[in-house]
Amino acid sequence: MRDRLKTWLGLLPVLSTLLVGPALASPEPRAVLELFVSQGCSACRPANQLMTELKQDPSLIVLSLPVNYWDYLGWKDTLADPTFTSRQRGYASARRDRQVYTPQMVVNGVLACVGSERNQVARLIETATASHAILPVAIKVSEENGLVIVDIAPGSGTAGVWLLPIRKHNQVAIQRGENAGRTETYTNVVRGFYLLGSWSGAALRVTTPLAAVLTQDADSYVVLLQRADDEKPGLILGAAGRPSL
Repeated sequence: MRDRLKTWLGLLPVLSTLLVGPALASPEPRAVLELFVSQGCSACRPANQLMTELKQDPSLIVLSLPVNYWDYLGWKDTLADPTFTSRQRGYASARRDRQVYTPQMVVNGVLACVGSERNQVARLIETATASHAILPVAIKVSEENGLVIVDIAPGSGTAGVWLLPIRKHNQVAIQRGENAGRTETYTNVVRGFYLLGSWSGAALRVTTPLAAVLTQDADSYVVLLQRADDEKPGLILGAAGRPSL
């Protein structure tokens, strides 16, 4: 899983080119919302429902990341990935608050709150976007000739270029545990984290095969430009979804 997190060999960029010219002018989202949830968490249903609502806002990119640390309660989460658990713990370590729980919402990689608390989530989005109306680095995603084409505008700093295959809609019938007998609906469920390349502030183009992204388990994707601090996830500088997302 660690190797998978660092670089997805099947998605190594086939082209990485420095570009010159003005910043990209395509519309950009103002915030990325990551919801850490579990099928073994009885308090997560309102958060899952909130994510379905928030997805309707075109200025937000919403992602559901099921974690596995509640599996011991009697039901093994069918969507959970240890990578997501590690990511949530990495965020907590970076914030220095060590708070890891479900449902937890992380906004733009730096702010966290209870994911089912609508007012808290709204305040965090407002706080995260107080200094800018959109994420600071523009990203344009397009598809052509069987390729995903990612164009990243120039900016400051360094960051990783990550591709996240997602399942836009997923329903799970839970048979045991705290949610036994319930059917939960999940929005934009992340199915992996794959490093496409590194961005050092110059305009960058990265391409990768579309067929390797869209699989039986994923029907769309999101691209994140995210800083890292001592291998812990940090501030999200830019993001873009598939044109049809």
